[in-house]
Amino acid sequence: MKPFLDEDFLLNTDAAKKLYHEYAAGLPIIDYHCHINPQEICEDKQYPNLAQLWLGVGGSHFGDHYKWRFMRSCGVDESYITGTQPDRERFRKWAGCLSKAIGNPLYHWSHMELKTYFGYDQPLTAKNADEVYDLSEEKLRDPSMSVRGIIRQSNVRLICTTDDPADSLVWHQKLAADPTFETKVLPALRPDKAKAIEAPDYPDYLRKLGEASCVEIRTFADLKAAMIRRIDFFGSVGCRVSDHALEYVMYAPASEDEIEAIFARRLAGQLPTEEERQQFYTAFLLFVGHEYARRGWVMQLHFGCKRNNNTHRFAELGPDTGYDCIGTAAPAAQMVDFLNALNEADALPKTILYSLNPNDNAAIGSILGCFQDSSAVSKLQQGSAWWFNDHFQGMTDQMTSLANLGMLAGFVGMLTDSRSFLSYTRHDYFRRILCRLLGGWVEEGLYPADWDTLGEIVRDISYNNAVRYFGFPLETV
Repeated sequence: MKPFLDEDFLLNTDAAKKLYHEYAAGLPIIDYHCHINPQEICEDKQYPNLAQLWLGVGGSHFGDHYKWRFMRSCGVDESYITGTQPDRERFRKWAGCLSKAIGNPLYHWSHMELKTYFGYDQPLTAKNADEVYDLSEEKLRDPSMSVRGIIRQSNVRLICTTDDPADSLVWHQKLAADPTFETKVLPALRPDKAKAIEAPDYPDYLRKLGEASCVEIRTFADLKAAMIRRIDFFGSVGCRVSDHALEYVMYAPASEDEIEAIFARRLAGQLPTEEERQQFYTAFLLFVGHEYARRGWVMQLHFGCKRNNNTHRFAELGPDTGYDCIGTAAPAAQMVDFLNALNEADALPKTILYSLNPNDNAAIGSILGCFQDSSAVSKLQQGSAWWFNDHFQGMTDQMTSLANLGMLAGFVGMLTDSRSFLSYTRHDYFRRILCRLLGGWVEEGLYPADWDTLGEIVRDISYNNAVRYFGFPLETV
């Protein structure tokens, strides 16, 4: 029986152990997509206890919805999850749930974080919850366990946050001007609200965007002018990547006059039909795709999610609180036509495709090969196993599918997609699974024991490919 969480955790062959310990362990981290708050980095926030780091501040509705969902599955009252129960009580509830999380990545992540940041290597249960809580309070009082301290300990070289076009980016500017913090913190453009023409508050958002860009937005042409100004501003603060959340990547082309008419009717108070929404989304995404290509940016497309399904809880708690699920509406034909339209105009940027539905792995893998060219290695990428898939099986399946149908060696690797500053251990989790996968192929005779080439592949997927692909101002290792 193997011990739990020892130095060879997840490494089941000699080849896997060699790849991990000699090539992957200790590599720096690029977290090119996450949801952490740059203000907390700038102000070097000190969290008081592990409950707030893991579950969020009670009553704020901003925390780890992975854990929230599991606690609800365990029958925990909402007051201990997103409510205002005392932090110690909330932590006790979580500890009581965690021992039941067999097979869930939360079990691995939580214990990796306890071991890495708190030096605690025993299983967390209801019985020792107070011991661990007290330990966390003591450890987190140390200045080295501030937000910046955690980032430094984790060997994070660069972070990309997720930022609305109307954001001031003041915290990014302050961080860039601060010589005492070595990690680069760059914005990533997330213009979902700018395209959400069906949203009830869309006119209000356009006014906010107009103020930020100094453009009065009365037409779709005005919206494009405003977005160009904001894209240029983001670029001046170091942005090199965008991100779009979609139910699916659609392609419903319409003329410029038709889009302007849809936009005018919306500003007059008329909500778009479903066909009009799809046409507007297509026009918006084609426009920004051109702008990204012009600047050499990377476009990330996250799709396959059906959001806010519990309408009662959505009304009470708002979005991103754990009530989303995998969606099945992802027509590959429309995604291909969208990419082809950009390609025909010589305006297809480097693009990463993430589907929340693992059944889309093979379709994505086959689509990538249709649009690769000499402008970049793996110009089109399949994104890492995302959200409901960033577990052992999901990561293994995603990388296996990518290897089967494309170029695994060109993969840009892992991201946290997290709201927690302790989530950097997910990069180590990913690297162990990567080495297990490659090592297994070597042991089975499916790839030679060419350690120089294998080591290069491991280092590249873990770190170097992201440096090269995104064009980040970093050295490779």
